[in-house]
Amino acid sequence: MIRVQLPAPKASRRGGRPRRDDRHCFEGLLWILWTGAPWSELPWRYGSPSTCWRRLKPWEETGGLLKRWRAFLAYLNDQEKIRWDECCADGSFVPAKKGDPRSARRSTARGPSGWCWSMARALRWEPSLEAASPAEGTLLEQTLDTVAVGRPGKPGRPRKRPDRLSADRGYDSNPLRARMARRGIEPIIPARRHHRRATHQDGRKLRRYRRRWIVERPFAWLGHFRRLVVCDERLITTSAGFFQLACALLT
Repeated sequence: MIRVQLPAPKASRRGGRPRRDDRHCFEGLLWILWTGAPWSELPWRYGSPSTCWRRLKPWEETGGLLKRWRAFLAYLNDQEKIRWDECCADGSFVPAKKGDPRSARRSTARGPSGWCWSMARALRWEPSLEAASPAEGTLLEQTLDTVAVGRPGKPGRPRKRPDRLSADRGYDSNPLRARMARRGIEPIIPARRHHRRATHQDGRKLRRYRRRWIVERPFAWLGHFRRLVVCDERLITTSAGFFQLACALLT
């Protein structure tokens, strides 16, 4: 079931040693993901650490892991276990010890380098993993552009906007609320204490803010994967591969 989503290996005309089985490498990636151990500590029954790392990078770049995750989501959609009318969004910063050229926050004066997870969930997860410097509001719009929201039982092209979107005070921005409204999304974003001119602050609608546990819970679940908590990856592509693999397991 997983193999069909991964790219087929290319046969070498020069021969050489037999290719390591993809299943062994996949299980090795799961071992690293769960334990958070360094690559050098990978048991040899899963193959060479460098071999497993080289499999993870193309699997993420070609979209194999993302397709596997979305296949599980499609299965949930067939069972009508996905809500389409309401969406909750949040972001989380994960320090990356070895940094990355794409991470702007490298100097000690501005904080450690790392990645920022931006996740929107309507019982469906669509994350955006970027360097830690962009604001969460910017990542939110990028995340919404990846969410294909459809209607159960109704064919047609999915739309990219839920009816409502809930986010915490970190997204408090009148321009952001205005852009959400232009998309046809009702923003449910409470204002900060000293923001007197915040828009879209109807108390009756803000009651839905209590449902934000829907997106808070997946972040707690992701904390069970030690490789995501203690990020030793230098490249954002390998970090995204582990992230997509973890989300597929949770789904």
